[in-house]
Amino acid sequence: MSGTNAASGGAPCRFAHYFVICGIDTETGLEPDELAGENFEQSPLKRTFKSKVLAHYPENVEWNPFDRDAVNMLCMPKGLSFRTQADAREPQFHSFLITREDGSRTYGFVHTFYEEVTSSQICSAMQTLYQMHQAENPSSAAPSSTSSSSSSMDSLASSLDEADPVPSSSCRSVACSGYDASRDTLYVSKALCLITPMPFMHACRRFLSQLHRAITAPSPPPLPLESYIHNILYEVPLPPPGRSLKFHGVYEPIVCQRPGPGELPVADFPLGQTFTLLGVENLVQLFTCTLLEMQILLYSQDYQQLMTVAEGITTLLFPFQWQHVYVPILPASLLHFLDAPVPYLMGLQSKEGTDRSKLELPQEANLCFVDIDNHCIELPEDFPQFPNKPEFIQELNEVLLRFGIYPVEGTPLTSTPAFTTTNTGSISTRKHGLKSQQALRELEDDGRNGNLEGEQLAMLELLQGNATLEKLQALTKRTGVHVEALRGIGGGGEGLGGRTGFEEEELRNAKLNVQLREVFACRFTTMFADYEAFVIQSAPDLESWLTNREQMHNFDKASFLSDQPEPYLPFLSHFIETQMFATFIDNKIMSQWEEKEPLLRVFDGRIDKARLYNVRAPNLRSSNYQKCTILKESAQAIEQRLMKIDHTAIHPHLLDMKIGQGKYVQGFFPKLQSDVLSVGPTNSKWSNRTATAQRRKDRHRQRTEHLTLDNDLKEKYMQEARSLGKNLRQPKLSDLSPAVIAQTNWKFVEGLLKECRMKTKRMLVEKMGREAVELGHGEANITGLEENTLIASLCDLLERIWSHGLQVKQGKSALWSHLMHYQAREEKLEQQQAESTVSNCQERRKSDLSIGMPIQRPSVMQDIRHIQSMGEIKTDVGRARAWIRLSLEKKLLSQHLKRLLSHTALTKKLYKRYAFLRCEDEKEQFLFHLLSLNTVDYFCFTSVFTTIMIPYHAVIIPIKKLSNAMTTSNPWVCVSGELGDSGVMQIPKNVLEMTFDSAFRPHTHISTMFKCHNLGKLTTVQLGHDNSGLLAKWLVDCVMVRNEITGHTYKFPCGRWLGKGVDDGSLERVLIGELALPSAEEDCGRGCRTPDMQRSPGQTRRVSITSMGGRGYKPTSGQIQDAIGEAVNNICKHFHKPEKERGSLTILLCGEVGLVWALEQFFNNGFKSARLFQKTVFVWDFVEKAVAYMESADQMGDMQETTEPLGLTCVSLCRYVSAINSTSRNIGKDGKFQLLVCLGARDHLLPQWLPLLVECPVIQRMYEESALLRDRTTVNALIAVLQTLDDFPITLEASLIKGIDL
Repeated sequence: MSGTNAASGGAPCRFAHYFVICGIDTETGLEPDELAGENFEQSPLKRTFKSKVLAHYPENVEWNPFDRDAVNMLCMPKGLSFRTQADAREPQFHSFLITREDGSRTYGFVHTFYEEVTSSQICSAMQTLYQMHQAENPSSAAPSSTSSSSSSMDSLASSLDEADPVPSSSCRSVACSGYDASRDTLYVSKALCLITPMPFMHACRRFLSQLHRAITAPSPPPLPLESYIHNILYEVPLPPPGRSLKFHGVYEPIVCQRPGPGELPVADFPLGQTFTLLGVENLVQLFTCTLLEMQILLYSQDYQQLMTVAEGITTLLFPFQWQHVYVPILPASLLHFLDAPVPYLMGLQSKEGTDRSKLELPQEANLCFVDIDNHCIELPEDFPQFPNKPEFIQELNEVLLRFGIYPVEGTPLTSTPAFTTTNTGSISTRKHGLKSQQALRELEDDGRNGNLEGEQLAMLELLQGNATLEKLQALTKRTGVHVEALRGIGGGGEGLGGRTGFEEEELRNAKLNVQLREVFACRFTTMFADYEAFVIQSAPDLESWLTNREQMHNFDKASFLSDQPEPYLPFLSHFIETQMFATFIDNKIMSQWEEKEPLLRVFDGRIDKARLYNVRAPNLRSSNYQKCTILKESAQAIEQRLMKIDHTAIHPHLLDMKIGQGKYVQGFFPKLQSDVLSVGPTNSKWSNRTATAQRRKDRHRQRTEHLTLDNDLKEKYMQEARSLGKNLRQPKLSDLSPAVIAQTNWKFVEGLLKECRMKTKRMLVEKMGREAVELGHGEANITGLEENTLIASLCDLLERIWSHGLQVKQGKSALWSHLMHYQAREEKLEQQQAESTVSNCQERRKSDLSIGMPIQRPSVMQDIRHIQSMGEIKTDVGRARAWIRLSLEKKLLSQHLKRLLSHTALTKKLYKRYAFLRCEDEKEQFLFHLLSLNTVDYFCFTSVFTTIMIPYHAVIIPIKKLSNAMTTSNPWVCVSGELGDSGVMQIPKNVLEMTFDSAFRPHTHISTMFKCHNLGKLTTVQLGHDNSGLLAKWLVDCVMVRNEITGHTYKFPCGRWLGKGVDDGSLERVLIGELALPSAEEDCGRGCRTPDMQRSPGQTRRVSITSMGGRGYKPTSGQIQDAIGEAVNNICKHFHKPEKERGSLTILLCGEVGLVWALEQFFNNGFKSARLFQKTVFVWDFVEKAVAYMESADQMGDMQETTEPLGLTCVSLCRYVSAINSTSRNIGKDGKFQLLVCLGARDHLLPQWLPLLVECPVIQRMYEESALLRDRTTVNALIAVLQTLDDFPITLEASLIKGIDL
C-alpha cells in the first residue's frame, strides 16, 4: 500500500525499476554463507553458499537507489542451492519487499531455476568438499543433530537446520550415493528478479515465467531477451489509476489493472489462498493480533506462502497501515532480528520435519505464532475478540462459498477446481491422498502462483502455443476423446469472452480479493463512522502542531469509547492505543493543511457515502451487524477494466545491439548486453508525458514552499511526529557489520525507554485526571476498561524489555524466568540472612495503624510466593502479569525491579552486553519513570483476580485510655467488600494479644486471621458480641483489616460502646471503612507515594469520642446544610459515572460526611437530648414518639381528613419504623436511625416522610425553637435537595439491611 504512495510521488511511472540476475560467481567460487548459521556436518550439497548479484539493469535509479546486499539476500534467502541430475529441479517463484526508512515499499518478484554448472573449478571444489565430508563423517548418511547452543538465537538457527526437505520417492538421494564430478551433472540455482514500485504479482510472475520458457525451449525466442527486458524496464508504464494495461511478454500478452481513486488500493496477492492456508477463524484471529500490534511470526517452508499471508493480512488493515518492523521473508543471516523488543510482522522459513517445540524464540509472551503449513496459530494470552466475530466469519464464508471455496470445521478451506482434470476423482482421502488433492487444487486454483512441477511444466512449455497440437486437440474433442489434462495443467484453453484459462483465473482471484477486502473495510466503516467527531483539532497551523505533537491529545478516547456498543469495548479500548490508529488520526489532522493521505481520502469518501444512505443519530450506537452492500459493484469494476483494455504498451522490438553476443544456448540464461539495458528511450510518448507532469509538480512545490515552513525542517518534524511511540521501523538488510548491529540494538534501547516514558506519563495523566474528577474538578477521561488496557500495555512493554538481549531463553515469559532465577538464588541465602536482617528505616514512634498489626516489609520473594500459590494462573506469562499488577497495586513495582536488577552477576549471566537491562543510564531512567506511578492508587490486582483466596488479618482495637478495654462476651465480626462478604466469624476468647508502643505502654487487642475469596475493596465491618459475662460492655476504638497479599489496610472507626444499658444499647454496629495510609515504617523505601488526601472545605470529619468529646461535638447550622448538599451531590456524581467505575455507595450513605451522618446532624440540631437525672435521649426516640402519635391519631380518626397521599405516606413511615424495631438484630438507636435513612433513600420516601415529622406536635416538646427542623424554609430546602435522589436506583449492601424484610 505504501508502495502506491512511493510510486505516485516524485517517481516516474515505470512498471519496473530493475531487472536483476542472482547466482554463482564463478570467479570467486564457493563461499560458505556463515551468516546463515549453516551446519558443516551436513552434506556439501545441502549446505548454504553465498550468492551474488551477477547483473542488474539499469545501474541505478535516482528515486529508488539499488541496494545490492538486500536484493541478493531476499532473492536467494537461503543462498545458492546445488542439485544433481538425480534431484528434482522444478523452478520456484517467490516475492519479497523492501521497506524504506520513510515507510514506502519496493516489491521484488523472483523466478528461481536450476542451471547446469559449466565451471570445472566449481565442480572440482564440490567434489573435494564431498570427499572431505565423507572422510570426517564416514557413517553419516543423514545430517547429524546440532550440539546444544548457549545462545537462544543460535539454538533457533540450529533447529532450523536440523531437518532438510525429504527427497521425493522418485529421486535418488545424493547425500547417500555421493557426488562424483565424472559421473554426475551439477546444477546450481539462479534467480531472475523484477523490482517494481507496486505489487503486480501476477503480471511479474507471468513475465518471468515466459523469460524462463524462452531459454528452455528447443528454439530461440522471436527476439533477443534484451528486447523484452528493455521493454518492461523502459517502455511499459504503470497503469493509470482506474485503468487497465496490456503489455507483451516473450510469448503472450499480459494484462494488469489498477484501482481508481475511490477504490481500495492495489493488492495482487491471492487472498483466497491466504484463507485456504489458515481457515477463516484463524485468519480473523491473526487479523486481530495485527490490529493490536502484537509480535507476529509466520512460519512456512514456502517463501511465497510467507509473503502471501503477510501481504494479505496487511492489505486487510485498510484504512490503517502497519507501522512497525515488517519483514515477510527473514533471511537466515538476520535471525537476530527476532530479538527485537518491538512489535513486528516477520516470516521465517521452516524445514520439513522441524518440530515446533524445538524452535526456541527469544520472546513469546506477546507473540502470535502462525504455522502456515500446519494451518494453526498460537495466540497470546488475554486476547480480546474482534467485534461481531461470529457474524463477520459467517459473511466471509458466504463470499468464499460463492467462489467455490468451502469452509470445513476445524480444517483449512478446500476449493473446487476452476478447470476439471480427469484424475481428481481417484485420489485417496487418506493423509497422503489429501495432500496430493490439496496440491492439485492449489494448482488448478493457481494457488501456488503457477509453480508447476517437473514433467507437468515440461509438457506445458512444450505444448503451449503450438498451433498443430491445438488442431489435434480440437480433432480429438470431435471424436469424443478427452485431452483435459493439458488444459488442467496450463489453463491454456479459451474461457468466457475469449479469455485464456490464466486470464480467467486471474479475474476470479481479483474479484475474490476485492470482495473479501470490502467485507473487512466495511467493518471499519461501521465501527469508525463518527470518528471525525472525536478528533481534537487544537493547533492553528501545521508548524505549531508538529512542534507540539508529543504534548497534544489528538483524539477524545474516553468520549469515543462511551459512544460505542458494550461488546465492542474490549477490542476498541486496546486498538485506539496502537501506533497505527495514532498515525491515522495524525494524518487526519494534517489533512487540513496538506493533501489527504490516499487511504484516508478513500476511507472518508466511504463514510460520507454511507451517511447519505444511512442517516442516524450520532449517539445511537448499535452492535447489530451490518453486511457489506457493495460487493457486486466492486467486482464489476474490476471485470469491466479487464474486459476492456484501456492502454496497450509499446511492443518489444529489436534494439541496436552488437551481433554475435548473447548467443542462444538451450537451458542457459545468456549474458545480456548491458549497454542497451542501462539507458531507456528518450522520446517515448509516456516518458514525455511523465516528465511534463513532474515539471508541473516541481513548479507547484516551489510556489508553496515559501508559504509553509522550510521543507527540510518540515520533513524533520514530520518524521519525528510519525515516529512518535515507534521504534525501529525496518531493520537495515544491506549492512550486517557488528557496528550496524550494535547501532540497531541501541535504537531498540532508546525506543524502549521512550515508550516507557510515554506509557507512564499517559497512565499518570489519565489517573490523576480521574482523581481530580472525584474531587469535583473537570470531567472524567478514563474508564476502568481503558485503565486496564494501559496496564496490560505496560505488562507487554516490561516483557519486551526483559526479553531483549537474552542469553538463553527459558519459558515463554522472560520476566518470570528472571524472577525464578532470583528466587532460587535468594532461597539459598535466606536462612543466613534471616537472623541478621536489619531495617534500613530508623525507628519511629508507632502509629495507630501499626498497633496490633505487624508491619509488612517490602519483599520481592513474598510477592513471588503469593503469585505461585494462585492455582488459577496456569502459565508463566500469566504469573508475570499478575506479579506486575500486584507490585503496581502495592506501589512497589520500581522498588522490586530495582532489587531484582541489583544482582549484577545474575543480570550478566542472563543477558548479553547490548541488552536494555545492562545499559545503566537507561535502566536508571526506566526505573525512575516506573517510580512516578507510585503517586496514584491502582487496584489492578484486586479488581482482576476476583476469584482467588486471600488471607486477611483483622484486629479489634479497644479504646486504650479507659479501663473497660476488654470484654468477657463472645465477639464476632463480618467483613464485607465490593465483591462479597466473609460471613459471620466467631472470635475465640483466647486470641487476646498485648503489644507495646515505643514508650513501652501496653495495648491489648483482639486479633484474628481468616481466609476467604477476594472481597475486593473493603466497605463495611459488622462487629458485635453476645453480651455474656461480667464485663459485657465493650468500648471499641476501631477495627483494622489488612489484605495480606496486597498489603492494603482498611480502618473502620467506631468510638462507641457495645452493650446493654450503655450508649444507645447496641450489641452490634455496622462500621464504614476507609483505606488507611501506610505507616512511616511501611512507606520507607518506596521513595514516592500517594500524597495525603485533601478534603474539600466544609466537609467536617466525623470526630472520635476520645478526641472531640464524641457526640457532644456540634457543627453549626451552615456546616450542616453544606454537609447535606455535599452528601447528596456525591451520590448524584456516583450514578453519573460508568457502572463499573462507581465504587461503594455504602460509604456515600453511611461513611464519614455521608448522607446518614449529615441528616443525623440536622436532626440533632436544637434537640433536647440531655436530661437531668435521666438517661440520654436519641433522635430515634423522637421518631418513635412521632410514629406512636400518628398511629394513635389514626385510630381516633384524626388522620381520615388528610389527603390520600399523605395518609399513605404516614402508613409507610409507621410500617418501616415497626419493621426496624421488630428486627432480631441488636443494632441500637443510632443504628436504627441509620437503617431508616438508608431504606428511605432506597425507596425514595425521605422527602415524603420529612413533612410528617415536622407537622407532628411531638416536635415542640423535643426541639428548641431555633432548631433547623422547626425552620420551615430550611426544611423545604432540605426536601428539595433530597428529591434529587428520586432519579437514581439506590441499592443497599446486604450487611446494612440484614434481617429487614420490606
